[in-house]
Amino acid sequence: MSTPDLSKLTIARDAKSFSGKRGSRKKYWIGAAVLLVIVASGAVLRGGGGAQQVDLAIVASAYPSQAVTILNATGRVTAQRKASVSTKATGRLEWLGVQEGTRVKAGEVIARLESLDVNASREQTTASVRAAKANLEQGMAELKDAESNLKRSEDLYGKTFISAAQLDSAKARYDKARAAVSSLQAAIGVAEANLKSATVSVEQTLIRAPFDGIILTKNANVGDIITPFSSASDTRGAVVSMADMDTLEVEADVSENSISKIKVDQPVEIQLDAYPDLRLAGSVSRVVPTVDRSKATLLVKVTFKDRDPRVLPDMSAKVAFLSRELTAAERKPVVALRPDAVVKRDNVDVAFVTDKDMKVKQTPVTLGQKLGDVVEVKGVKAGDNVVLKPAEKLKDGAVVIQVKK
Repeated sequence: MSTPDLSKLTIARDAKSFSGKRGSRKKYWIGAAVLLVIVASGAVLRGGGGAQQVDLAIVASAYPSQAVTILNATGRVTAQRKASVSTKATGRLEWLGVQEGTRVKAGEVIARLESLDVNASREQTTASVRAAKANLEQGMAELKDAESNLKRSEDLYGKTFISAAQLDSAKARYDKARAAVSSLQAAIGVAEANLKSATVSVEQTLIRAPFDGIILTKNANVGDIITPFSSASDTRGAVVSMADMDTLEVEADVSENSISKIKVDQPVEIQLDAYPDLRLAGSVSRVVPTVDRSKATLLVKVTFKDRDPRVLPDMSAKVAFLSRELTAAERKPVVALRPDAVVKRDNVDVAFVTDKDMKVKQTPVTLGQKLGDVVEVKGVKAGDNVVLKPAEKLKDGAVVIQVKK
């Protein structure tokens, strides 16, 4: 085999062919960039000219009572009638029949102290009463016999069959029997008084509800020593605390500068912090004639016209003092939004509502009465997000971005 001649091999250095390959690659990238620009431009056009930065607000529910509210105040719910229930007796608590939230009736036994000693004392006095009554019966029999003997003696003396001394003896016996009966009747009174005292002592070991109400707190447990009017160690005073829920009212602090706007029987609307959607009707019951100088306020007490089982003592409450009574329709919430969310488009009131993709929809709305800082509106629903102060260039279908604050 002959050896090839490598000296005849050459390398093609055609600049034109090399640059042709680089040019085609460059044209490819330019085309891709143009395509991306076209796609982005289409998205911008579809989005209404690009994302605009806007302020958003939520459509809320409002109450028409705001239109007739002349003063707002804060306060808390209290029970006009409440009690810390205890007893005058001292002893160990052996039974407790209630717990927090239990409804009780007036006179119902809710707890009991140990009562073996006072029960024994009552039984002893009961026996004394029976013994006194038995002695009285014996005395009455003696009196009856003495009375009969006196009558016989008087008859015999009239016939001169007995002497005057014997008649005097019969009279003395009768007088003595009658005095004995009076003494025995007095003894019965003493025994019955002792029985009444023992019965009271037994009754004091029974702790009863003073009125209809609900148990608020339980302050003692079975086995605790109950010692009212004492602060001895390891003892308890009140067994439970309770309140009459029919006497609940709101105590609101009103500035002395605004007290002239308040009058008795004035209608109010009560809102509880625990239940913001619950609005209850009430009226001014009384104004406490004492000024709190530290706060320059007077205490106004408001009674509930509407009763609700969810209302509990010590709940925080807001009170709106009204210029007039509300109608049934005015007590229902309405949809409301800020006035600066509504603009004119072709002489029609509209609001721009955003969807989940942050696209706005031009929505015609109908305005109603002004309710404080908001206005009643129809055409949107509570919970919608609307654009505040929409610019003239904002169009239906545009994409927006919320301004971060």
